[in-house]
Order: sequence, then structure tokens, then C-alpha cells
Amino acid sequence: MAIQEKSFELITHHKKKRSLWIDIVAVAVAVIVFIVPLSFIFLQASKTQHDAYFLNYSLPTHWNLFKNFHDLFVSSNGIVRIATINTLLVTFFSVAILVIISGMAGYVIARKRSRVTRVANFSVLSALIVPPAIVPTIWVLQKLHLFRTIEGLILIEVTYGMAFAILLFRNFMGSIPRELDEAAIVDGCSGWRLYFKVIFPLLRPVTITIIIISTVGIFNDFTNPLYFLPGRAGSTLQLTLYNFQGQFYSQWNLLFTDILYITIFPLIAFAFFNRKIVEGMTAGSVKG
Repeated sequence: MAIQEKSFELITHHKKKRSLWIDIVAVAVAVIVFIVPLSFIFLQASKTQHDAYFLNYSLPTHWNLFKNFHDLFVSSNGIVRIATINTLLVTFFSVAILVIISGMAGYVIARKRSRVTRVANFSVLSALIVPPAIVPTIWVLQKLHLFRTIEGLILIEVTYGMAFAILLFRNFMGSIPRELDEAAIVDGCSGWRLYFKVIFPLLRPVTITIIIISTVGIFNDFTNPLYFLPGRAGSTLQLTLYNFQGQFYSQWNLLFTDILYITIFPLIAFAFFNRKIVEGMTAGSVKG
């Protein structure tokens, strides 16, 4: 009996030791993947133009972070300020429209059984597979006089993200019993009121998930503004990186300051909404 207890203690000790090493390795990997690149960006953003030219992982000889931020905002006649406003506008309105339209579409597809909804469901699945066509989309925007406009880019972001959002809403809708719809209709609640008063509040977990995914994707989007919103007036934050890097002349200190500035927004969002992010992602994936 004593031998068995001793063996059990040895096994438990080895398991705890192995678990400790796994934790150490996981922390080390996290530091390498996240902390090292972020610290490299911070160091380059704190250097002078001459020191940043060498792109080495070393402390600055002169800390120039605040001056670099000042130069960033005044360079190119304030292009970064314009890009910040454009990016925030596109992100906010795209996510808001995406959540409203996708939620209603997912509700109809999940609740109604008809040929129209079957075609719509097939279209949603096809949109996840078929790649977007850039040239025909530009032609359509030109005909609608929306090319090179903030409104046109918002429609593009909503359209490209709608299929995935509808799929999540439709799958999550299966966890909401149909009896709620019937009870609401009996009480005289139908149409828009039925969805927004009864159904939409129950979609909060998956709505949070879609808001998080869509916000990160649209805020960090580089290709769509490049194709559909060219020009200085329509510049977004991701496109401002072009301003500090060229074939013959590169301002690496301002480039990394711009990268650091762009990174601040997701970091602030994560610091304030990390609990909501985890809850939304978990609930949406489990119930979906």
C-alpha cells in the first residue's frame, strides 16, 4: 500500500513538473511572438532617423518618441489625421450596417423555409468560397458614382463581410426556440418589433463576436482601401505606411511610429473590452 502511494506521488510530481515546463515554454513562445516584435517597433519609433536606418534591436542613443509622433502628424500636410478620421468612420458605419443587415438576413434564412431562403442560403455559402472580383466591382462603383468615396468603401466592407456574419447569425438562431416568435406574435408583436424587441437582444453573444471580428478586419484592411479608395483624401491608416517608405528614401523612424500609432487602437480596445471579447467569442462559438 505504501509502495502504491509512493508511486502515485512520484507520478503526480512528474506531471506537475512537466506541466510547469509546458507553461514556461508557452510563456516563452508568447514573449517571442508578441513582446519581441512590439518592443522592436517601440524601439525603432523612439530613435532618430539616422539610428532607425540600421534597423537593429538596440536602445536609442537619443529617445525621440514624442518628436517622431509630432513629425508623424504634421508630415504630408496632416495625412495621418485625415486617415484616422476616414478609418474610424469606415469601421464604425461598416460594422453597424453589417450587424443590422446580417442579423435580419440570418433570422429570415433560419426561420423561413422556402425556395427564396434556400437560394439565399446557397448564395451565402457561395460567397464564402468565390473570391471577390476587383475590376467588375470598380466598374459597378463607377456607375453608381461611389468609386473613391467613403460611402462606396463602406458598402464594399459590408458586402465582403456579410456572408460570414449571416452564417454566424443563422447558426446561432437555431439555439433560440421558435415558441418565442409564436408567443410574441400572439401578444401582437410582429415584423420589425418582433425582431428588434424579442430576437435581437438574445443575439448579444454572437453580435459581440461579429463586432469584434469585423472591427479588427475592417480597421486593419489594406487591400480594399487601396483598390476602391485611392487618393490622398480617401487615405486610411494602413495606407499611410506608404508615405514613409520609398525606393530611394525611407523614414524608418516615422514608419515604425506610424505602425505603433496604428497598433494603439486595438491595444486600447483589448484593454477595455478583453472580458467581453472572451465572452463573445466563447458564447458565439459554443451556441453557433
